[in-house]
Amino acid sequence: MLPHMDKVDPSEVLFEMRRIGNSVRVSAIHVASDTEVVLVGPPGAGEHGLKMAALRKLTYVMGQKRG
Repeated sequence: MLPHMDKVDPSEVLFEMRRIGNSVRVSAIHVASDTEVVLVGPPGAGEHGLKMAALRKLTYVMGQKRG
């Protein structure tokens, strides 16, 4: 993890997972800041793996917004 990226508390994040054909679309929304990220991954990655990938992306995006 990069130094400027603070961890996001997973309890403050809503996840939505939707299977679309041979992939899964994952949305992660940080409730307090109303920041949303979306990613698409393989179903074989598993629910936990996809959620962690979305959480890492959300952490990155929120770090970029802070400057």
